[in-house]
Amino acid sequence: MKEFELKYGCNPNQKPARIFMEDGSNLPIEVVNGRPGYINFLDAFNSWQLVRELKEALHLPAAASFKHVSPTCGAVGTMLNDRQKKAYFVDDVEGLDDSPLACAYARARGTDRMCSFGDWVALSDICDEVTAKMIKREVSDGIIAPGYTPEALEILKSKKKGGYNIVAIDPDYEPQAIERKQVFGITFEQGHNNFKINRELLSNIVTENKNLPDSAMRDLIVSLITLKYTQSNSVCYAVDGQAIGVGAGQQSRIHCTRLAGTKADTWFLRQCDKVLALPFKEGISRVGRDNVIDGYINQNEEDVCADGIWEQYFTEKPEPLTEDDKKEYLASVSDVALGSDAFFPFSDNIERAYRSGVRYVAQPGGSVRDDAVIDCCNKYDMVMSFTGMRLFHH
Repeated sequence: MKEFELKYGCNPNQKPARIFMEDGSNLPIEVVNGRPGYINFLDAFNSWQLVRELKEALHLPAAASFKHVSPTCGAVGTMLNDRQKKAYFVDDVEGLDDSPLACAYARARGTDRMCSFGDWVALSDICDEVTAKMIKREVSDGIIAPGYTPEALEILKSKKKGGYNIVAIDPDYEPQAIERKQVFGITFEQGHNNFKINRELLSNIVTENKNLPDSAMRDLIVSLITLKYTQSNSVCYAVDGQAIGVGAGQQSRIHCTRLAGTKADTWFLRQCDKVLALPFKEGISRVGRDNVIDGYINQNEEDVCADGIWEQYFTEKPEPLTEDDKKEYLASVSDVALGSDAFFPFSDNIERAYRSGVRYVAQPGGSVRDDAVIDCCNKYDMVMSFTGMRLFHH
């Protein structure tokens, strides 16, 4: 297939639209089912690069959940504990512990379930039946993977009344060294970002504490590779082999850190006793539970514990999750990793990160205030590596 015609571009008025290889060669993909759109393919190709690089760097199956050309999460296939399974709504999945790829997907989809609503899925490995069964019951636009087992393919083809977008990509495909895009009719050209993120990148530890365990190295690598495919400015909190808070596309670094930190806090709080014990009525959809849980934790637009409201969702009135409850629970959080796609210009980013349990930091360095940032890390006995490499993505 040398080109694929799209229904329209970013918006319905942007026609005609297509994807094709500029050199006239065949596309490295097969559209197995459905008809992906312009934004679908942007998500597909960015997310595929992310999971491929995670697999290459950490030698574990990887998954990503993408929305609007940024990841809600990138994750590798480490085992889930019982609290995570319940918080991710996968405690009923048979065979989950036997499929590292399914564990990676459960993490990627379960991290920020509200932002993953209608996502694009990427898998580093051939999609198996267990993973496909989990994908089928979520609201999702499509998937890209190097292949699908016959059982998985039949399951996915039944999704969205047979219209679910399924793309297979050649795992050996490598892009041209030079890439181009047009903005306002003007062509931009640059070398493809083939920078490798690995353990050696974290060797320049600039803090007094230089103890960087293997688990923290893994999480910093997850964070940095996730950032490589996140719209900048961005920071990423990670723990346990997965991104838990991505602050994408903010103009200010501290706003990235706050946004991602709030997401990380919500991820942790989803696993606290009060949230796990919420007495949902039968028939509340998975999406409905996501919205209610977010409202319960963050006291958003609707007070789900108020009289006249709780009755819609619960069999009995739940106790509110108070600010003291949240502070007490989050005070127990530690060993979180934080990556930044560019240097921290002020130590306020470290102060905010510390409140979400960050102990390990990786950033390029190079600010005129590096000393102040290092001093702040030393104050909290953090470990910080200077990578020397910016990871902007636009």
